[in-house]
Amino acid sequence: MRLTMVGTGYVGLVTGVCFAGTGNDVTCLDLDPRKIESLKQGRCPIYEPGLEELLERNIKNGRLRFTTDATDAYKHAEVIFICVGTPSDSAGHADLKYVMAAADDIAASFIRFPGKTRTVVVKSTVPVGTTLKVRDRIRAAAPQAKFHIANNPEFLKEGDAIIDFNKPDRVVVGVENEETGELFRRLYEPFVRNGHPIYIMDILSSEMVKYASNNFLATKISFINEMANLCEAYGADIAKVREGMCADKRIGSAFLYPGLGYGGSCFPKDTLACIAMGQSAGVPVSVSQAVHDTNQRQRDRFFARIESHFGATLKGKTLAFWGLAFKPRTDDVREAPALTLIAKAISAGATVRAFDPVASETARAELGPAPAIFADMYEAAKGADALVICTDWDDFKSPDFDRLGAALKSRTIFDGRNLYRPDEMSRRSFTYFSVGRAARPGSADTR
Repeated sequence: MRLTMVGTGYVGLVTGVCFAGTGNDVTCLDLDPRKIESLKQGRCPIYEPGLEELLERNIKNGRLRFTTDATDAYKHAEVIFICVGTPSDSAGHADLKYVMAAADDIAASFIRFPGKTRTVVVKSTVPVGTTLKVRDRIRAAAPQAKFHIANNPEFLKEGDAIIDFNKPDRVVVGVENEETGELFRRLYEPFVRNGHPIYIMDILSSEMVKYASNNFLATKISFINEMANLCEAYGADIAKVREGMCADKRIGSAFLYPGLGYGGSCFPKDTLACIAMGQSAGVPVSVSQAVHDTNQRQRDRFFARIESHFGATLKGKTLAFWGLAFKPRTDDVREAPALTLIAKAISAGATVRAFDPVASETARAELGPAPAIFADMYEAAKGADALVICTDWDDFKSPDFDRLGAALKSRTIFDGRNLYRPDEMSRRSFTYFSVGRAARPGSADTR
């Protein structure tokens, strides 16, 4: 099929590259000429394992093109995917100006190139009802146009997006007629040969599936952090509690890891969106609100432990931070716990030294010049009064503790990802703080 991706952000680029990989003719449209020129050269603007290799291969094979020319992008398209950003304000209300601008451009192209029936797909995460508003907007601007509308939410984990797209747990599509449903069955057939299903449903339900899924996963993260805080208060060990709890098949183990809370572009935004939708409809969404509030408090709570250790003041102290991305295998720092903690530390008068395997540039754009960001994790730790671990990169899981101890001014670690065993850290003479673990005899604090 001839496909056009409107937007070359995370969703649009991964979707376009993967569809090109199964033989489709894909054109990616974006308004940023520098970004498009870079993509034409095979340079990927985001860090995602495996993406750049597929990008180069499909460009070479002639199945993937990039353009800033809307006429070129829409002229021969059979299916048009809207993959633009939907940023939200602090209350969670989505800004749909980019989605509606895409709808206007598509309507104009339908007027210029009449005749064939095309399919317009909203793949951006949008409030329930938005896809039908896109349909109505195109119809109003181009009343003679023949097209179908659909919604196709994405479920890509950053760091594993290529695997997730090529071997999805499920594909969800919202349509208005069986003809459009059959088109998507053909389009996704190469990706669901692993036996996992494609669900064809109404558009409003498909939009809601995205929010409900992410909101539930965020709930699991906030829940286990709340349990971890109770463990600390009562002297229980969250690792043992989690082990006994997750043995129940009804509960499972995914997303039940204590830490600094969730970040990234999806969980915070989608949880807030559910809250905003509830407010707009007059429907109480107290669980979603509690999930969000718990997540925000988790960072405050962890930072309070750092301050408490140093006597409630960080003036004159140096803190080293390992991990800036919100999760490993990505350079995405949106809503990253590390950025929140670093901002708090700087405001409290601390000097900050930091390291991340891939997110240094994206973090620098958000943090400005205040923290020193190093290319080596031990150099970042040099002379620090404490190390703060914010991201569970593999690089951090088995460090040279002798080298680390020698680099630090004080052998103190605040581990927001529970990477190490408290007994081992005590044996190595580190003062070690983690999440949800009871104090152990033999060190100043082995939580």
